[in-house]
Amino acid sequence: MGHSCDAAIMTWASWTTTDVYTGRGGVRTDELGIVTGNVTVHTTFAGGEAQIAVQYSGASDWFTMTGSPVPCGSEKDSRDLHEAVVEAVRAGGGAVVPSPSLPSP
Repeated sequence: MGHSCDAAIMTWASWTTTDVYTGRGGVRTDELGIVTGNVTVHTTFAGGEAQIAVQYSGASDWFTMTGSPVPCGSEKDSRDLHEAVVEAVRAGGGAVVPSPSLPSP
């Protein structure tokens, strides 16, 4: 007897931006605290939430960006969130995951 699978209905997406230089004050991670320099930013969207991680570019270890995961309603929202995260990392100041913006009325 086989198992039914709802995977075809599940939406999943990921976004990666390499060579992001942190602004002064870097990006805040749960595991290391502040990370500075050249990083890669990765956002994974699945199950109605987005998870954001950063790594030193060229390294193998990923670190959870403080504030992750966040609720996220759609693949488009996750892409927009990823872009906002990359901008926050570039701005520095101990960047954390920005709060998702609510849809305009």
